[in-house]
Amino acid sequence: MKTFLTSAKITLVLVYLVIIAGALVRMTGSGMGCPDWPKCFGYYIPPTDVAQLTWTPNHEYSKGQVIIKDEALWVATDDFVSGSEYNPTNWRQYTKHDYAIFNPKHTWIEYINRLFGALSGIATFAMAVISFRLWKSNKTLVLLSWLTVFLMGFQAWLGATVVYSVLNPVKITVHMVAALVIVALLLYIIRKASGKETSAQTDKQFSMVVICAIVLSLVQIVLGTQVRQFVDAHTNELGHDSLATVLDSPEASFYIHRTLSFLVIGINVFLYIRNKKRNLGYGNLNWILLVIGLEILSGVAMYYFDFPFGSQTIHLVAASALFGLQFYLLLTVFSAKNRDRKILYSQFK
Repeated sequence: MKTFLTSAKITLVLVYLVIIAGALVRMTGSGMGCPDWPKCFGYYIPPTDVAQLTWTPNHEYSKGQVIIKDEALWVATDDFVSGSEYNPTNWRQYTKHDYAIFNPKHTWIEYINRLFGALSGIATFAMAVISFRLWKSNKTLVLLSWLTVFLMGFQAWLGATVVYSVLNPVKITVHMVAALVIVALLLYIIRKASGKETSAQTDKQFSMVVICAIVLSLVQIVLGTQVRQFVDAHTNELGHDSLATVLDSPEASFYIHRTLSFLVIGINVFLYIRNKKRNLGYGNLNWILLVIGLEILSGVAMYYFDFPFGSQTIHLVAASALFGLQFYLLLTVFSAKNRDRKILYSQFK
């Protein structure tokens, strides 16, 4: 069980590293740094110079290799050596989309994101394989581990559709929510595998508010991705020098997102006060308030100080961390309820 628990924790850390890398991709506008999938411009290790993507005579090309020609992507149909002139029969046009821009910085940022994604996938598979040791003692953990493998595969497919759609905002949002579902599942696996009994006390009102807090956090994350898409679209249209004016006339989603942030603060402060006042014993509420403070500060920085470097990444990562902390708090609440049910059942047995 100890080896399995360690593998689950490593997988969770790697999934959060993917979220951090994804936030960096969004911050730098590197989402299309690799316009194909799963390779990057047809390479397993991406190019560093546009010369590698430019057709040249008497050059050896491999099947699947990509070049940029006439503002389009072209894929080699077979292994061949180019002649003195370009031969179109050796190439087929890439038809998933018409994006054909090479930016080495964007390419390598997106590549690092995919690399972390691959590592988290390997770790998830390893966790699932290790879980077979628990088949006789805990079949649920085995089934949940393989469900996580399936969800990671689904998440990888979603990542491909995001690229093929040239960063469709709806697909980006679904991609983000799917990552949080994986986080929640891993936290549940870790909690169940640890087998620790909680000493926290049950409180009906506290439990209901925790559920409301999680739902609110998910709503805020979805709204936040919409606001971010609005910012990205206007930045691409007007240029990065226009960041100071991007939110002068925002969409309604921005005002809803900002207004709900006050509710986020209020509902979590309520949980903190009730926990202290009733001595319920839930210990991670200090971390929850700290993360909320970080999220609010980064949001204020973006709005009033024209998106300083790193603020967008901090904002998204803080939101993801908040969800994880709140979900683990909910698991602790359920654990306390189950403990009390067992005690009550034993008394009437």
